[in-house]
Amino acid sequence: MSATIKDIARETGFSTATVSRVLSGKTGFFSSKTAVIVNETAAKLGYKKNMAATELVTQKSNVIAVIVNSTKTNFSDQIISGIQKKADEAEKRVIILYAGDRDERAQKIALSTALERPILGILLLAVDLFPSNLEILTFSNTPFYFISISFKNNKLNYISSNDQEIGYQATKYLITQGHKNIGIAGLNITNSAHTGALRFKGYQKALHEAGILFKPDWLQTGDYSYKSGITALQKYYLKKDVTAVIAASDLVGIGILNECSRLKISVPTELSIITTDGTSLCELVRPQLSSITQDFYRMGYLGTTYLINSVQSNAYTNIVISQRQSVKKFNDFDH
Repeated sequence: MSATIKDIARETGFSTATVSRVLSGKTGFFSSKTAVIVNETAAKLGYKKNMAATELVTQKSNVIAVIVNSTKTNFSDQIISGIQKKADEAEKRVIILYAGDRDERAQKIALSTALERPILGILLLAVDLFPSNLEILTFSNTPFYFISISFKNNKLNYISSNDQEIGYQATKYLITQGHKNIGIAGLNITNSAHTGALRFKGYQKALHEAGILFKPDWLQTGDYSYKSGITALQKYYLKKDVTAVIAASDLVGIGILNECSRLKISVPTELSIITTDGTSLCELVRPQLSSITQDFYRMGYLGTTYLINSVQSNAYTNIVISQRQSVKKFNDFDH
C-alpha cells in the first residue's frame, strides 16, 4: 500500500499541512531544508501522488484524451507516436479511448468517459462524430482537435493532409506515366468528413487539366478497407479499360493487389497501383506499393502542440510521392 501524507508527517515530525504544501510545490510556506527532508522521506516511503484527486480539487489536468476510431486503415499508431512524443516533452499524460466504427453509442461512451474527469483536451483520430456527439463535445467547452480528417465546417479544429492535393498529385503522377484510364477506389465521398470528396475533386481536376474525360465507372466507392479494394478490382476487371488505380488507403491498395494476383493480372505490367497513405505496409508486399505518403507522425505531434498551447487553427502536413514498384509507364503493347 502506498504511503500517505499522514505517514510522511509522522515520520518527519512536520504537520500534514506542511507536508502537503511541499509535495504540491507550493513555495513560501517552508524552508528549503524542510522541503529536502519531506521529499527524501516521501521517496523512502514510496509515496505516490494521487493525480486524479489533485485534478478533481484543482480542476486542472495534464491528461490528454485520445479517441481512436476503429479505422479500417492502419496509420493510427503513427499518429499516437507523434502525440506521445509531444506529450512526453510537455510532461503530459495520454489516455486512449475506443470509439467503434461509425458507432454512435461507442462514440458517446468514449466522449463521456473522457469528459467525466478534468482533462486538458481531446484529440480525435479519424473520428467522424455523429451530430449528436459533436454537440456533446462542443457544449462541453473542452478543447479538442480532429486528426487526419477535415471538415467543410472550418469552425472545427483539425490537422490533416491536404486531401484535394492528395487526389490531384496521385492522378497527375499517373498521367505523367502515360496513363489516361485511371480509376479511384475505396473512398467514401458522402460522409460529413469530406476527405473522400476532396480527394475525388483533386482527381477530377487533374483529369480535366490533362483533357481526359472522366467515366463514372472509374469511381468505385468504399470504406477505405481491404475488402473495398477487392470489390473495386472485381468491378474494374469486368470493364477491362482501367490501366491504373488510385487506392484510397494502403489496405485498399493491398486488396486490389491481392485480387490482381488471384485473377492473374500482372502488377504493374497490366495494372499500375498507387495508394494514399504510405505506411510501412507498402513495403511489406510484392511488388511494393508506390504511394502518396502522408506524415501521420507530424499530424499527431502538431495536433498535441496546438492543443497544449491553445492554438485555434487548422493545419496541413506535407505529402510526398514515394515511388516503389507498383507503377509502370503505360505501354499499349502490355494491354
